[in-house]
Amino acid sequence: MGLSRRDFLKLTGGTAVAGALAAGLSPEEAEAKEKELRIKGATETKTICPYCSVGCGILAYTKDGKLIDTEGDPEHPISEGTLCSKGASLYQVVNNPTRLTKPMYRAAGATDWKEVEWGWALDEIAKKIKDTRDRTFKSMSKSKVKEKTPDGKEQDVEREFVVNRTDAIAHVGSAALDNEECYMLQKLLRSWGLVYIEHQARI
Repeated sequence: MGLSRRDFLKLTGGTAVAGALAAGLSPEEAEAKEKELRIKGATETKTICPYCSVGCGILAYTKDGKLIDTEGDPEHPISEGTLCSKGASLYQVVNNPTRLTKPMYRAAGATDWKEVEWGWALDEIAKKIKDTRDRTFKSMSKSKVKEKTPDGKEQDVEREFVVNRTDAIAHVGSAALDNEECYMLQKLLRSWGLVYIEHQARI
């Protein structure tokens, strides 16, 4: 039997309405009852959508360590319960058989990706950052500045300044970072001597 998506929705919607009317419930009451049954006994956790920089509030429901439902948080001051299509489908990000749960690595010159352990991946990232920083770190840098001569005229003079920086590493932050995480990242990245620090919300 060929059943289109539209026909399927009509059929299931009609069945739900018929069932609700038979039970003496309005469609709104039936929808609320269905939701209550789905999340009954689940732990509710307030969280933030990981996608864009708006930071919409999401209610995540978990049972036995598994995410069973997500919805917009009506008490959130920014989104007031509304979500875009990406935020509304957040449940599918977690409950997805094709979701990657381990880091993937492709060696230089290789064509295939291979699954690696988190410990190995983090160690490799740390090694590459340290190696790049050690090779490119500058303590001093020359720059031209304007200075006034005794007769009051301006001239370009080359001076050497302490810079303590590397121009070979850049960092782009995620819109899912909160203020505290951004603050800690700034402290870390500035301590490495990075000057190219950007944030996804500004791009």
